[in-house]
Amino acid sequence: MEHFTAKNQYGKEGPNGGGIFKKDYPFKIPNILQYKAYSLHNFRKIPQMCDLPEKLKFEIEVVAQVFPFKTNTYVINELINWHNIPNDPIFRLTFPQKEMLLPHHYDKISKLLTLGAEKEVIDKVVDEIHEELNPHPAGQMEHNVPLLEDERLSGLQHKYRETVLFFPSKGQTCHAYCSFCFRWPQFTGKDEYKFAMRETSLLIEYLKRHPEVSDVLVTGGDPMIMNSRSLRHYLEPLIHADLPSLQTIRIGTKSLGFWPYKYLHSLESEEVLSLFRKIVDSGKHLAIMAHFTHPRELSTPAVRAAIKRIRSTGAVIRTQSPVLRHINDDPDIWARMWKLQVKLGCVPYYMFVVRNTGAQHYYGLSLERTYEIYQEAIQQVSGLARTVRGPSMSAMPGKVHITGLFDIKGEKVFGLNMLQARRPDIVMQPFFAKYNPEATWLDELKPAFGEKKFPFE
Repeated sequence: MEHFTAKNQYGKEGPNGGGIFKKDYPFKIPNILQYKAYSLHNFRKIPQMCDLPEKLKFEIEVVAQVFPFKTNTYVINELINWHNIPNDPIFRLTFPQKEMLLPHHYDKISKLLTLGAEKEVIDKVVDEIHEELNPHPAGQMEHNVPLLEDERLSGLQHKYRETVLFFPSKGQTCHAYCSFCFRWPQFTGKDEYKFAMRETSLLIEYLKRHPEVSDVLVTGGDPMIMNSRSLRHYLEPLIHADLPSLQTIRIGTKSLGFWPYKYLHSLESEEVLSLFRKIVDSGKHLAIMAHFTHPRELSTPAVRAAIKRIRSTGAVIRTQSPVLRHINDDPDIWARMWKLQVKLGCVPYYMFVVRNTGAQHYYGLSLERTYEIYQEAIQQVSGLARTVRGPSMSAMPGKVHITGLFDIKGEKVFGLNMLQARRPDIVMQPFFAKYNPEATWLDELKPAFGEKKFPFE
């Protein structure tokens, strides 16, 4: 699944003929590479689509009725190997696949489209399917949304004592959507599924009343879809407020993988980087929580330049991704990705298990295989890449870490602990689950050695 190399109009080499770059930054992108989004309504206009069979395009159309779909010119021209469709990992990462829907769900939507059903009829069936796909796993709606004087703060989540998640309303989309995304409900247009907050004032008031919080994670969607003015609107109040307990501002983003030109090509990029410097100069730690799913995303001149520029502000880039069947379920891919990240100055942070929502049946692997991939990958890297923690399940009680497979007193078991937990007293407390070779999620495990319950129960 290696990318191929071709020369673009400037004679520079890059994956699939992209990658416009100069020695000095920032640089201007030619018009042909300006950002343009494609989704269900216009994906057939993508030039490379002309060479694909109609059957594949219809499958995309069917699945995109249920799962949000969005890609862009950078992903299309610089990351996807169009000679390897449908098996290219970045194509699978960004374009809907037929198998993402269960067969009976696919058949329902396919028949409605074939019969030319009215939009209202299709939407009703889609709503029913959404409800069957566990749209808000791990108690996000019921247990994570905090209160401020009996007011429900629908743009915040406070699951772990030290960290609050903040969902700015203008950051609730992305440059492109990952097909596996566990936050797919955010992009369906349904208000009842959304987390979003228009102002930072309620967040600041909440932080003042909760001095145990040291970290704010700005998330989405993707906050880096916002322009510099909107970013300042949300972030500057945090550094100007009297919040001595707030030590770290984290920004969760896929922009380095899906639109690195955000940091390279304009006055706008200079203003974004200036804001990063301002946060660092204020004494706060700025952590860019970058999502890289495949080494291909680290291969272009644009992403390498963007990483360099972000690091020059004093921000630290930490990296994370789930293990995904069909995309990166190979230890060599992970080892190569971690090595590249360290080489570029990033810090490998988390390897996740695919969450039990959406198309988990398509992307998920057994916990046993996921751990094997981690173990075989970590053995290939130096200590600087072994900062990565995982495999980790972000489940209802917290981040459940698979520490290994053990044979104890003749019983094969999973070793587990909590990397994070709603109850801080059980963090890093080891416990064990009965071996289940088919298990893909925590709810399929049972306590070992005759125990009645797990520590978090």
